[in-house]
Amino acid sequence: MTGEPLALWVEILVSLLLILGSLFVLIGALGLYRLPDFFMRLHGPTKATTLGVGGVVLASLVFFSAGRDGLSLHELLISLFLFISAPVSAYMLAKAAVLQQLPLDPKTRGKPWDQ
Repeated sequence: MTGEPLALWVEILVSLLLILGSLFVLIGALGLYRLPDFFMRLHGPTKATTLGVGGVVLASLVFFSAGRDGLSLHELLISLFLFISAPVSAYMLAKAAVLQQLPLDPKTRGKPWDQ
């Protein structure tokens, strides 16, 4: 950054992306806290927090790219790693839970290990 103030529309866009990303992270954290069993806890937060962190990283991309002549590639690499690694790690955790036959809440429909 050169110390010059950003345009108003850039500040508004960055603020909206940060608020949206923060709301998704909050929803994911509430899902992790409130949902009753492992499979439900795994599903909600992995989707919501991935979107939340993506929003925050996108806000960072806009903020740092607006003050320079080109795009900031660091945020693009972070986003790429995030969107590749989060589903893979969620799949590995779910597969391990199915193999261990973790206890389910009575409200959970179906038994994952019977399929």
